[in-house]
Amino acid sequence: MVDVDTIQSRAKKYASIKYSLAILDLIYLLSLLLLFQGLGLSTLLAGTLSQLLRNKFFIIPTYVALGYIAYYILDFPLNFYQSFILEHKFSLSNQKIKDWFKDQVKAGIISYIIALILVVTFYYILGRYQNTWWLIISLFWIFFSLILAKLTPIVIIPLFFKYKKFSDEVLRERILSLAKRMGIKILDVFEIDFSKKTLKANAAFVGVGNTKRVILADTLKDKYTYDEIEVILAHEFAHYRLRHLLKLIFVNSVFTIICFYLIFKTSGFALNLFGLSTLSDIAALPVVLIYFALFAIIMEPFGNFISRRLERNADLMALKITGLKEAFISMMEKLATQNLADRNPHPVIKFFFFDHPPIEERIKMAESISL
Repeated sequence: MVDVDTIQSRAKKYASIKYSLAILDLIYLLSLLLLFQGLGLSTLLAGTLSQLLRNKFFIIPTYVALGYIAYYILDFPLNFYQSFILEHKFSLSNQKIKDWFKDQVKAGIISYIIALILVVTFYYILGRYQNTWWLIISLFWIFFSLILAKLTPIVIIPLFFKYKKFSDEVLRERILSLAKRMGIKILDVFEIDFSKKTLKANAAFVGVGNTKRVILADTLKDKYTYDEIEVILAHEFAHYRLRHLLKLIFVNSVFTIICFYLIFKTSGFALNLFGLSTLSDIAALPVVLIYFALFAIIMEPFGNFISRRLERNADLMALKITGLKEAFISMMEKLATQNLADRNPHPVIKFFFFDHPPIEERIKMAESISL
C-alpha cells in the first residue's frame, strides 16, 4: 500500500508539471500567433489563397484549416507530452496510443467545425455592420454556446465515450429520487466507459432542456459508496438549483462583449503595428486571436474566483440536502488520491489555476458546518 505522504508528494509533482505546461502552452501560443502575423506569413497565406481559389467562398475555410493544421503540428510535442505521456507516467491513464490518435482526430474535426462557424460568422457580420458588429457577434457567440451546451450530451460526448443505461437499479433510483427531491427533471442516469481513457473519476449533470442527464464514469461507481455518489450528484444538482449555469453564462457573455468591444475600439492601432489596413481581411485573424488569448490570461483569475464561490455554494447545498457530511469528506479524500489533486496549493497557484476550491478547503468547510 502506498502511504499518504508518497501520494501527496506525487500529486504535488504532477500538479507542478501541469501548471508549468499550462503557462508554457499559453506563451507558446502567443509566440506563434505573433510570429505568424509579424513575419507576414498570415498575409502571404491569405494572398496565395486569393490567387489560387477562384471561388472566394473557400478562402476562409481553407485559411482556417491550414492554420489549424500548422498549429497542431507545431504544438504536437507539447500536446502529446501533456495529454498522453504525462498521464501514463503518473499512472492516470491506460489509453492506447492508437486510441489517443483517434480522439485527437475527432477532437480536431469538431474544433475545426466550431471554429469555422464562429470565424465565418465573424467576417460575415463584420462586413455588414460597421459600428455594431462587436455587439451582434457577441450575441451570436453567446447563443452558439447555448446550442453547444444542449448538443454536447447527445452529439459530442458519444463520439468519445459509449453511453449505457446505469445498471445498478438501487443507485439509479436513489439518484432519481434525489433529483426529484431537489426539483430537477432529468432524462435518466447513464454510465460511460471512462476507464478506457483515464483512471480518474468523474460525474456530471449535463445538457440543457430535454437533454439534461446524469453521467457517471465507470471509474467512480465501483470505488465509491452509495452515500458518496449521492453527495457528488447532489453537488451537481445544486449547480442547477442555484442557477449557476445561467450565472456563468452571464459572466462569460460579459467577458465576450468586453473583448469584442476592445477589438472594435483599439484594433486600428494593432493593425498598424502589423502593417494591416482592415480587420475584415482574413489575414488579420491572428490579431483577433491575440486579443482573445491576452484577454483570457487577464480575466482567468477573475473567472476562477467566481467559479470557486459557486462551487463552494454547491458544496454547502449538497451537504444540507443530503446531510452526508462524513460521506462528503471521504469522497473528497478518495477523489484527491484517485485524481492526484493538489490538496493545498500555494495561494498564487490557487488564484491563477483553480476554478474549484482546493480539496483541503472543501474538507475543512464540511467539518466546520453543523447539519
